[in-house]
Amino acid sequence: MPELPEVEVVRAGLAPALTHARVVGVEVLDARSLKRHEAASGDFETLLTGERVDAVVRRGKFLWMPLAGGGALVGHLGMSGQLLLRTPEHPGDDRHARIRLHLEHPEHGELRVDFVDQRIFGSMAIDRMVPTADGEVAGHSAGVTGPWARSIPSQVAHIARDPLDPAFDDAGFVAALARRATGVKRVLLDQGVVSGIGNIYADEALWAVRLHGEQPASSLSRRRVRELLGAVRAVLQKALAEGGTSFDAQYVNVNGASGYFAHSLNAYGRTGRPCPRCGTPIVREAFMNRSSHRCPRCQRLRRTSPGRVTPAATSPGSSAGGIRAPG
Repeated sequence: MPELPEVEVVRAGLAPALTHARVVGVEVLDARSLKRHEAASGDFETLLTGERVDAVVRRGKFLWMPLAGGGALVGHLGMSGQLLLRTPEHPGDDRHARIRLHLEHPEHGELRVDFVDQRIFGSMAIDRMVPTADGEVAGHSAGVTGPWARSIPSQVAHIARDPLDPAFDDAGFVAALARRATGVKRVLLDQGVVSGIGNIYADEALWAVRLHGEQPASSLSRRRVRELLGAVRAVLQKALAEGGTSFDAQYVNVNGASGYFAHSLNAYGRTGRPCPRCGTPIVREAFMNRSSHRCPRCQRLRRTSPGRVTPAATSPGSSAGGIRAPG
C-alpha cells in the first residue's frame, strides 16, 4: 500500500499541473471508484466540471484538491491506486482506468489525469471542508496557500497529523504512547495517533532504534519515544528523497516511475538475510494479517514487571536518528 513518502511523491508531481487548472471534463469509467462520494451532495461529474483547482494538499496518505467554488476533490490511492498525468493525445488504453479528469492549465495547456486502480480499494469524492481541530494549516501543500489552508475535508478530519507535518505535536505523541499498553508497532499504525507511517516504515524505524514491535508502548521512556519519533522521521525523509518504496508495478509516481527505497531497507522484506547491524538473520512474524520483520538479536522484547512500568533502556550503540546503525 502506498504510504506517506509514496503519496507525497504523487502530490509533488501533481501540484504543478493541477494548481490553478480548470476541470473541463470528467469521465467516470467505473462508479465503484466513487464509493466515498456522497450521492446526496450531487452528481460527481456535474460538481467537478468547470471547477478550478486551488492546490494539491496531503495529510498522511490522503490527498485533496481544494476547489475554488468550495469543497475539495479527495483522492485515496488504497492498495493499488495511481494518479497518472497524461497528454490529451495519450491513447487511454489502460484497462484499470476508473476516472479521467480533463484539465486546462493557464501555463501548461491541456492535460489529463487518469485515476488507475487495479483492485478498486482507492476512491475519489467531492467533500465539504471543515475547520482543522487545532486551527493550524491542514496539510502539506508546498507553500501554496489560500483561504482553504486551515480547513480539511470531512472525510480526512479524523486522520492525525503525520511526523513530517510542521504542526505535529511531539509532546502529544509522547503522551499518547504513555497511555497505551498495546505493542508500539500497533500504535505507530494507528491513524488516530499518527498518520502516514504504514507497515514498511514502522519496521524500519523500529529496527533503527532496536525496539521489538510488541514492546508495550507505555513501557517506553520519554527519551525512547523521542528517539523512535526521530527514527520515523529519518526513515520517511530518506524514502521520500529516493522516491518511495516499490516492490512491483502497483506503486508508481505521476509519470509512471517506481521508487527506489526498497534498495535501502534494513529489515522489511529481508527474511533470512543478515541484519546489517549484527549479522543475525532477519525473521518474519505474523502481525495483524500482515507481517513484521525484525532482528531477533537487536530487537528483543523487554519484560515489564506486573503493576509497574519499566522504561526500556537504549541498547549500546543504537542509532535513533539515522537509518543504518554502524556495525
